[in-house]
Amino acid sequence: MSYHHAIGARSYRFDTLRELMAKATPARSGDYLAGVAAATAEERMAARLALAEVPLARFREDLLIPYEADDVTRLIVDGFDVDAFAPVASLSVGEFRDWLLSDQATPAMLTALAPGLMPEMVAAVSKIMRNQDLILAARKCRVTTRFRNTIGLPGRLAVRLQPNHPTDDPKGIAASTLDGLLYGCGDAVIGINPVSDEPGKLMAMWRLLDELIARFDIPTQSCVLTHVTRQIEAIEAGAPIDLVFQSIAGTEAANKSFGINLAMLQEAYEAGLSLKRGTVGDNLMYFETGQGSALSANAHHGVDQQTCEVRAYAVARPFKPLLVNTVVGFIGPEYLYDGKQIIRAGLEDHFCGKLLGLPMGVDVCYTNHAEADQDDMDNLLVLLGAAGVTYVMGIPGADDIMLNYQSTSFHDSLFLREALGLRHAPEFEEWLLKMRLIDAQGKLQDSRGTSVLPALTAFSESAR
Repeated sequence: MSYHHAIGARSYRFDTLRELMAKATPARSGDYLAGVAAATAEERMAARLALAEVPLARFREDLLIPYEADDVTRLIVDGFDVDAFAPVASLSVGEFRDWLLSDQATPAMLTALAPGLMPEMVAAVSKIMRNQDLILAARKCRVTTRFRNTIGLPGRLAVRLQPNHPTDDPKGIAASTLDGLLYGCGDAVIGINPVSDEPGKLMAMWRLLDELIARFDIPTQSCVLTHVTRQIEAIEAGAPIDLVFQSIAGTEAANKSFGINLAMLQEAYEAGLSLKRGTVGDNLMYFETGQGSALSANAHHGVDQQTCEVRAYAVARPFKPLLVNTVVGFIGPEYLYDGKQIIRAGLEDHFCGKLLGLPMGVDVCYTNHAEADQDDMDNLLVLLGAAGVTYVMGIPGADDIMLNYQSTSFHDSLFLREALGLRHAPEFEEWLLKMRLIDAQGKLQDSRGTSVLPALTAFSESAR
């Protein structure tokens, strides 16, 4: 089926829904690289106007990637909840946008709707929304998850404490962790990206974080972000694993390039559940995504990179994750060229993930060869804070010395909480108060006045 729209005397034709979706997407370098982007701003606007008229139900009939060719498509189609979809089943994409922005779309209604939305529907509506629309609609989405604390409550902001080290040195990891805790970071997770995937070194990192959390009774969770197969092996070997991590993508072929499939994720999920390490809940999966991953693996099937990204959220959904994180500017300028494109992508990803019922965080980041800087990241951070982002990253000085990219610092989370009146996860907040690291208003205290500082310092110095 083809789609048409005229602007002035010129009529534009889009031969497939896949083409219409791609050409309606805001301009980004990855889609130009893939050869699927609109040639002009006028063609892009014609595509958006045509897309606004497409019935949401059409996406159930006209699959962008064939059912027979892709297990993610099969997951989406087979898991579709017809009853949950019913309240919006008669709407077009444009009418769905209007409904999302209306007072009718309450947080409770959006929560109930999530299982009845295909990712392609959500990607489509995001393409005709302004940035302010993405912020307002995402702010109404409520997604709460629990493991050792409660993530995603309104008015709360969690932070992943990311103590990466270029040689996986335990003292360096412990020092960065201490630094982050003293700044009130770490309620989302204390998560290490390891350099090595050697089992002995990974086990040492899991045990280091487990000992820290247990010794100081910190209501948070740890994660070592290695491949899921390593984590399954480590669980069998008795590793103290809290969250099970994996990078995921929106097509079967892209996931294959990561060395995973849906069955493997299910095995890892069940292995994590068997440990029963959660204290207030059992949401234990941690997924990371990013626009451009399917294109970089030549596994996009001609689908635009943003729609492929939203399909990755359908992969995450069945596993009830504690955290999902779009590492928005990490892949590089080949996919998101500059600060403008990174900001737009971050707002899209956050909105789409939340609308699909996921606890979305954003790594507000860029690589040093992108046309972006820390001012762009400040802008995106504030916009996401206004949108109700679940969590962001906390990295010493905002400079990840292992992954070599720029993100957000411990100080940035202090700024965002101060500027927007946001608080920590409640259980973690109670711990910070108990340790006298914050006051009753949530303000950071001078850590030299707390009795926990010598013990934390001694732990850091003794790490091995």
